[in-house]
Amino acid sequence: MQNHKKEKELGSFVGRLLREHFGKGPGAVFATIANPYVTIYVKDFLTPIENKLINKGQNTYVEKLRDMLMETLISEIKIFISVNIGMEIKEFYYDWNLESHSGMFVGISTKENVHLPGKTYDNQEEVHTEIILVSEEAEKKPGAVHSYLLNPRTLVIVREKVLISIERELIFLDFQDTLILAKRNLEKRLIHNHKEKFELYLNAQLENAFVMWDFNLDNSVAVFILQPKK
Repeated sequence: MQNHKKEKELGSFVGRLLREHFGKGPGAVFATIANPYVTIYVKDFLTPIENKLINKGQNTYVEKLRDMLMETLISEIKIFISVNIGMEIKEFYYDWNLESHSGMFVGISTKENVHLPGKTYDNQEEVHTEIILVSEEAEKKPGAVHSYLLNPRTLVIVREKVLISIERELIFLDFQDTLILAKRNLEKRLIHNHKEKFELYLNAQLENAFVMWDFNLDNSVAVFILQPKK
């Protein structure tokens, strides 16, 4: 019950924060706290000017603008989590799906080793095999894969050592913003291509998928929003 209260408070805070910075808040925010993870799922979030830009095919401009604003928001979200939830966030990831007017924020706490075995779920190895196939089609086989079903609707997948040499060179040449945009589009398209397999293994519809990276750590985090089949 206490965790549920904190999740609602975090969701309300993020909703207000987005409204203050973007001029329009999301329709709904769903926060999940499952140490060492915090996930924040944002729905129905698109400002009128962003909508006009997207209608003109300027999706990339919208993503770049949001990326710039997120630099400030991340610090405020980390502080709120530290003060009100008692978790010190070591890693923070975010992603947007403009087509579905949604977004995902993921924080990983320093309190626990993120690579400790999480609670297993049915067909976990099959899910890992499928995400490895996605990685191989996009770049290369990751060094390791871990996944955690935080609740029936939220699956977190962590991949380690995913960058290839040309990507490292682009990062060195300061093209990481362009690389992020390209990788977002490519990997989401590949996940969609593997959607039927993921849904079969997870016994759920794949409502939404987000993919994020930390180039310094050479890690990637994917979050699947699920609609369990009855």
